[in-house]
Amino acid sequence: MSSAGKTVEVRLRRLRGGLFEATNAGGQKALIEGSAELGGGMGEGVRPMEALLMALAGCSALDVIHILEKQQKEPLGDLDVSVRGLRADAVPAVYTDIAVDFEASGSVNPAKLERAVKLSMEKYCSVAKMLQPTATITYTVKLREG
Repeated sequence: MSSAGKTVEVRLRRLRGGLFEATNAGGQKALIEGSAELGGGMGEGVRPMEALLMALAGCSALDVIHILEKQQKEPLGDLDVSVRGLRADAVPAVYTDIAVDFEASGSVNPAKLERAVKLSMEKYCSVAKMLQPTATITYTVKLREG
């Protein structure tokens, strides 16, 4: 591994069957579970490819909040992000198409919200950048009234 940049480490520990506990350096935990064919499927954890979509939603949402609050001083209220991924019918079953829908509330300027999402998805979100070689990522932005 190259020494350039910041090293991030997580550990995975098998609990039973296809259920694992992932722990980051700060001690935060998440449950990761395989399909029923792999000894999981009990509904206790998220599948690894679901976790990847969750990471995309989280990464982009944090970017949008940062851009609006820090750079543009915009009053964002709620922010909901929904992600749908289409996987290839092959091995490995990578995502080929991903749709990300942002829905926000608050007195935020709609044009600034659009710009913040665009900057995240096209420039800043590390997870999106990692996925772009195999997946076409599209996004929508909606500002709720009130």
